[in-house]
Amino acid sequence: MAAADPRRWPLLLRLGIALGILLAAAEAWTGEIRGRVVCDVCGDAAIGPEDHALEGAEVAVLCITKSGEVINYQAFTNSKGMYTVAETMPESDRWDSCLARPISSFHLHCTRRGDAHSGVKFTYNKPSGNSHTVKTFLYKPVTAPLYCS
Repeated sequence: MAAADPRRWPLLLRLGIALGILLAAAEAWTGEIRGRVVCDVCGDAAIGPEDHALEGAEVAVLCITKSGEVINYQAFTNSKGMYTVAETMPESDRWDSCLARPISSFHLHCTRRGDAHSGVKFTYNKPSGNSHTVKTFLYKPVTAPLYCS
């Protein structure tokens, strides 16, 4: 069998690299967890027009993988009160179950946790590329404004 034409080596090299990337990507799994943190101004546990997103609130997400590894994530909310945790890993190491919980709010008037629950535990059974949305975490002020009465 004759050797490949040396002029085609760069093309063969590029094809080999592309094939390697495709095979590696086929084994990878990507997960995403999203959530929101809101200031419950009246402390009524219902999100209404008086409530607002909390920017800079800290949320911890702890996940256990299918292989038994425990992974800790730290996220902060953006200007819309949204946080996201995402990871790409081998399919065999994908998230099995997770716990998301609020850690702190740096808002001047809204620093007390409004939820009775300290966190939300869930099984992560989404296919690669999909996200799981966690229920909204609430913080409330020490004292509600008079218009809430």
